[in-house]
Amino acid sequence: MAKRLTEIKSELDNQLGKRLMLKANSGRRKTIERSGFLAETYPSVFVVQLDQQESTFQRVSYSYADILTETVELTFFDEQNGDIAWGGQ
Repeated sequence: MAKRLTEIKSELDNQLGKRLMLKANSGRRKTIERSGFLAETYPSVFVVQLDQQESTFQRVSYSYADILTETVELTFFDEQNGDIAWGGQ
């Protein structure tokens, strides 16, 4: 895992538009798992476009600190090979 927020942002910039699995801790022992793709990155947050059939939310955003503190884990998939391209764990 990257040690700095700037490193996390640059790694996510390289993954724009790629399919991912999102695992987020939503408090009180609740964990959500959704699939979608990385839509946008901004200086402080990134946006994930969720698959429509799985969730009532269309888009969610998280800060890079959420990845650093392991509140959010992202797993990107290589669509050509079906392999994991990068995991935020």
